[in-house]
Parts: sequence; structure tokens; C-alpha cells
Amino acid sequence: MSPALHRLYITMLVSIGILVTLFLSYHGYAYYTTSIEERFYHPDHPNLKPSGVLGHGLGILGTLLVLIGVFSYIARKRYNFLARFGRLKYWLEFHIFLCSVGPVMILFHTAFKFGGIVSVSFWSMVAVVASGVIGRYIYIQIPRTIEGRELSLGEVKALKSDVGDVLKGRYHLDENSYNYILESTKIKPRPNSDNPFSGTFSRYFENKKVIRNIKKILRGNNLHQADVFHITRLISNEISLNSRIERLLTMQKLFKYWHVAHLPFAIIMLIFMVIHVIVTLSFGYRWIF
Repeated sequence: MSPALHRLYITMLVSIGILVTLFLSYHGYAYYTTSIEERFYHPDHPNLKPSGVLGHGLGILGTLLVLIGVFSYIARKRYNFLARFGRLKYWLEFHIFLCSVGPVMILFHTAFKFGGIVSVSFWSMVAVVASGVIGRYIYIQIPRTIEGRELSLGEVKALKSDVGDVLKGRYHLDENSYNYILESTKIKPRPNSDNPFSGTFSRYFENKKVIRNIKKILRGNNLHQADVFHITRLISNEISLNSRIERLLTMQKLFKYWHVAHLPFAIIMLIFMVIHVIVTLSFGYRWIF
């Protein structure tokens, strides 16, 4: 999948998720904002209540999306023959999409009314989604190959360009400018190496300031705009790699610990989801069948 096609793919998934949420919110706003006691008399109650045609259907469809998202991704990781159907990163993105839209539908299926054993499943689902967001953040902090394999520390360091040779070989800069740019690409120790997030925000703004200064320096050396753009992009990539190298080992450990927290919530959610379905069927709820 080309970068342009991948951006279109991500845009499509995000757009679908947003449109589904907006449609369900707009369609049921009057009903969902009505008090629990008065909903029985609302004209949309037969349709939007959890056992209603739309409400029940949202629960079924949302559950199917979650199950497909979970088990398809597990299957892709476990069975190598599925690699022919796409890279692991694309499957992960589709897993995130299904396991985001599915819970939204389940949320509207509940009509924002939680109680009893169902609440355990619901809040487990919320915990799974929340931990998934955290896991996604940790995941993208770990550099990977185009196939999705984690890179080792040595492989990440090998990605760094020899900025000094590039600047000397292609551009004519004065000594002070050259030294300043070269210094900006060096890895700087964090104040607290045990905390991967220590100084993250301050370092972000510092890096932005460095890039602005480099642009001024390059323009002061009378470089063409295309050269200024090329060098600043090169330096930005180097700074980004530096940040990832600093946090790599810690992020890899956090990702392993994250699996320990994410999996139990997912199992609890699935168990209570199955119990909920069995209880629903035992009481005779058959949706449109």
C-alpha cells in the first residue's frame, strides 16, 4: 500500500467512525437526553431502547465488530499465511477501527443506562478501549520495519544519517552554523532517565525552537528555500530518532507490561458479553428474527 493510499485508508476509517458517532448522536439526542423515568413515553422508545429494533441491532452489530476486530488480529499475529492479505500494521489499524466503532455502538445500545451484571462488561470494555489508546501511543513510539517488526536499538541507531558529511559535502556553511546544526542532532541525556516522559513537553518546545533557529541560520547562509526545507526535514528526522532512541528500551518494557493489563480486561469483557447474550436469549429477545 502506497503512502497516499494508506493515508486515504486511515482517513476513510476515521471518517466512518466519526460519521457513525454523529449520526447516532443526532438521531437519538432527544431520546437519550430524556430522563430514565420519562423515556417510556417518548415516541422513539420502542425503537431506541436496548431491546428495541435499532437499540438491539446496535448491540448485536457492535458486539460482532468487537469480536471480528479482536479475533482477526489475533489470527493475523498467529498464522503466517495471513501475511499475504496485508501487513500487520494495517491489520492493527483495522483492529483499532473495529474496536472503537463497536464500543460506540454498544454504548448507544445501552441507551446510556448501566446497571447489574451488564455494567461489569461495559466498564471492562471502557477499560479495554482506554488501555488500547495508551497501548497505541506506546506502540508508535517503538520504531518498526515497514512490515511491523520492532527494531533493535542497534538498528534504530543505524537509521541515523551522518549529518556532518551531508552538510559538508553538499552545502557551504560557516563554521558556527555547521557546529550549531551538528550539536542539535546529538542525543542529550534526560534529567531523569527512569521516567520516559520526563521533560517530554519541554523537550518538544525546545526542539521546535531549534528548528526555527536552524531555518534562520540557513537563510543567513543564503541557501535556497528548497535546500532550507531539505536540511530542516533531515534535522527534524534526526531529532525525532534521538527521542525514540532515548525512550526505546523503556517503551519496549512498558509495551510488555501493557499486554499484561490489556488482556485481562479484554477477557473479562468477552466473558460477561457472552453471559449477557445467553441471558438475553433465555428471556426470549430475538431482535428481528
